[in-house]
Amino acid sequence: MKIHSLSRAVMLCLGCSSLSVVAQQNVDTQGASTAGSEEFVERINVTGSNIKGVDLEGAQPLVTIDAEAIRRSGATTLSELMQTIGQTRGGEGSFSTTQSGATSTSTPAGQSAASLRGLGPSSTLTLINGRRVAASSFAAGTQNFVDINSIPLAAIEEIEILATGASATYGADAVAGVINYILKKDYDGAEVNVNYGNSFAGSDEGKFTLNAVWGGEVAGGQLTAFADFYDRQDFKATDRSFSARPLLVNSYSYLPKGTPNIYFFSARDGNEIGAPTCETEFVTTEFGEEICAYYGNEDDYLDTPFESFSGGLIYNKEFDNVTWNTDFFYTRTKSSAFSRPAPINQINDDEGPFTSEFSLDFLPSEVTDPIFDNLYIDPFDTPAGRELFGFSFDARFNTPRTTEVETNAFRLVSALSGEYEGWDWETAVTLSQSKSEQVATAGIYNRYKYHAAIAGELCSSGEIADYDADADTLNCSSGALLDMYNPFLPNDANNEAILAVAQEMPTRDGDSKVYAWDLRASGELFEFNGDFVMAAFGVDVRREEITDVPSENARARFENDYLVDVFGFGSSLSEAKRTQWGAFAELYVPINEKIDMQLAGRFDDYDDFGSTFNPKVALSYRPTESLILRASWATSFRAPSLTQAGVKLRTTTARYDCGANSSVSALYCEGDNSVRSENVLELGNPNLNPEESESVSVGFSFSPTEKTNITMDYWYFDHEDIVDTDMTGVLDRAVSDASLRHCGLVPEGEQGISYDEDLCLVTDAAGLTIEEQGANLTEILDAWVDFDDPRFAELPLNRDHVLLLENTGTQTVEGIDVKIDHTFELPESSITLAFDATHYLSFERNKPGSDEIEELIGTWRYPENIASLSAFWDVDNFFVGVTAFYTDSYKDDTNRLRGREIDELNDLGLLDENELRDVSSWTTLRLSTGYKFENASVRLSIDNLLDRDPPIAYGSSRGFDSINHNALGANYNLSLTYFF
Repeated sequence: MKIHSLSRAVMLCLGCSSLSVVAQQNVDTQGASTAGSEEFVERINVTGSNIKGVDLEGAQPLVTIDAEAIRRSGATTLSELMQTIGQTRGGEGSFSTTQSGATSTSTPAGQSAASLRGLGPSSTLTLINGRRVAASSFAAGTQNFVDINSIPLAAIEEIEILATGASATYGADAVAGVINYILKKDYDGAEVNVNYGNSFAGSDEGKFTLNAVWGGEVAGGQLTAFADFYDRQDFKATDRSFSARPLLVNSYSYLPKGTPNIYFFSARDGNEIGAPTCETEFVTTEFGEEICAYYGNEDDYLDTPFESFSGGLIYNKEFDNVTWNTDFFYTRTKSSAFSRPAPINQINDDEGPFTSEFSLDFLPSEVTDPIFDNLYIDPFDTPAGRELFGFSFDARFNTPRTTEVETNAFRLVSALSGEYEGWDWETAVTLSQSKSEQVATAGIYNRYKYHAAIAGELCSSGEIADYDADADTLNCSSGALLDMYNPFLPNDANNEAILAVAQEMPTRDGDSKVYAWDLRASGELFEFNGDFVMAAFGVDVRREEITDVPSENARARFENDYLVDVFGFGSSLSEAKRTQWGAFAELYVPINEKIDMQLAGRFDDYDDFGSTFNPKVALSYRPTESLILRASWATSFRAPSLTQAGVKLRTTTARYDCGANSSVSALYCEGDNSVRSENVLELGNPNLNPEESESVSVGFSFSPTEKTNITMDYWYFDHEDIVDTDMTGVLDRAVSDASLRHCGLVPEGEQGISYDEDLCLVTDAAGLTIEEQGANLTEILDAWVDFDDPRFAELPLNRDHVLLLENTGTQTVEGIDVKIDHTFELPESSITLAFDATHYLSFERNKPGSDEIEELIGTWRYPENIASLSAFWDVDNFFVGVTAFYTDSYKDDTNRLRGREIDELNDLGLLDENELRDVSSWTTLRLSTGYKFENASVRLSIDNLLDRDPPIAYGSSRGFDSINHNALGANYNLSLTYFF
């Protein structure tokens, strides 16, 4: 294992101070007790330990965001807040509603997740008051995650982040660490807060929040109740000039929206014919064609409309020597999501659907004559069984795919705690559920009904007419026979009414539950060196269940040739449950007055994949009262998610990397290094191994004065057996394994790659087809080029390749966190400066389908440095401050661009000799100010104060990186709070 020394970490991190950077304000690493108090202070748990009352101040790299820091941030949701925290920035792990979409491959509508160190949301354990919460029933891909939009910000007292392996304490999923959201407790009084924010642009991206908190004595106990309402308008790419249109002319799709091109297959000269009804300017393709093009920006939502309501209570009451504590909250969220209009294919999903030869008759002859002079008019079969004549076209539907999702989530924890012979004990039951309902409301069309409409065979009832061949008539058992739908006739009301009959509204219902019981005890174990060894022991049992069930018309089925009934709208059918039990032990050993040691170990047993044991060792050395040196080592694991274990069939897309494997590049990519995408069917795997991780942390905490704190930590993760599909690897294995090669659809019960059915018409020099063991794929490719004269000299892939989830690879990531804050005391005021930075030393991951290790730091979406710097002036009841947020530069995602886009960038002189470019670094400023009156307070924050556009990213269809950057521009947030 590669571990850098602390000295190297310190030297590298000192270089971070020269960055023009910036940071999260008001973050401290202190525990939550009050020093010097003569009154009894409740012994509490701090995230990272189950031992109550142990002084861990500075002994672990714990980041605490208190209520005042949350208020000063101006954030209105947890998702907004977590986007400003260094440990959750960088990489592709965290996501928000800016990535939401309507298809099965998109982020679930209205949901967000926080990820530590870029390792993914499923590798970050999310806790509320130290206990688990049900994951979203709709997975992100196959990764289950906790939707932080379901956690009400109004109920949060503070957030504790421990960004190091913590399975020895908490069990599964704490590979990258833990984020613990701590709810308000023992609140006394009442407050109402109204918050409104918007951009300074002419478009409306307004967001409104209303929340209330009340606390007081009820029935001899303390009750805290809260309610929160949040509403946000949508934000479209067309609302900003830099994202309204693509940055490159050649970033177009051949499939125009609503105005079809004529497919090259139907043209005598083999070139696409531009849509005669095109409503936009033609573009010139790499083949010299003049066609009507589509740019997805016009239908892109940079943020979707979102609404949430939440409410809850926290109640605690003492009975003699036992305390009863219950916390409950309920959240309902509603959101819409949008994806580009679906492509229109043939019934069997091949390109180039057919339309009648009479489709262009409404146009004048001077337009149609030259077109028909260059057209093949061919026969095609209709859904009713007729043979008509026509030609093929290229298009997508006019309406974006649209879904609406409502999620209802609740969490109930009821606990009893007390003390027995000097030991603190606590036992609790947890019930948590997240239930989502999705319905597609627009842009989804039935493939059979659509093709019936094109052929004039659709009935007004939605059924397909019966064809009487003897009488040559079409008959509807109910409803009337509709006219032929004409895809070339735009903006015609009667024509659009026919299309509306083909619309479908697929649904998706998900349910995720967690039932748990735990028992914990902590106290003094025995005396040692004049002090006491402290210990904690505990057991827990957990039952998890998840279902994700789409309607029948959104499922791929073998008996239907894996064809989903509707165009461009797949789904995931999954159902799984598991029972787990665990036991842990933890020791806190004061070796001497200066050195403390923490030992922890946890055993977990799962009824599906088996058991695992994870230890942790941590040392802290305090040479002086102001300096603590700290180090820890731990192992962690992530159990395969219930979706990964239980998905029965998921229609999705998978990317394969031509640059990762020379065989794949030569056979499927004409030798280039591009990244391609294919439609696949993904299967769960009950035999998956858990992901495993080893983590190391070394650092120090130094407080030279009462007003100065400096912390620095080197951290390292070695993450193995990552679960994913690996299409690059399957393509590579298929070179020598004939069982993975199939002409036409992959047979039911088998796996592998689906090729064009006609590929089996050619053989290699030995007379072997591609399905036979020992076949030479290079020779078969040459034979195919001679046989078919295809546009691209590649083995022709079909559709619906069947891939099994597997433990695909490894990744290691290491870096340095540095944090400095100092308060200058002035007469009747103070100024606080805070600097916070993360420097990534390395992020290595094996390329899909290859043992080759690639370095991600400095590549697309993986900045080397992330930092923030703040200055706040506090005087009496007034504060004002500025925070700068910095994201380092990194490489543009030019690998995903088509050759024509690369050529355009080269012509513009924007690429270096390796055809690469950098996405610029980005620094934004936030102004925060506020004043507290006797019974009220007012706060104002302005984000992106200088209204800086996000850096240009040609590799993104949006023109910028929506994970590391933000397109909103200068925006404000005004908050008014009244205290009763």
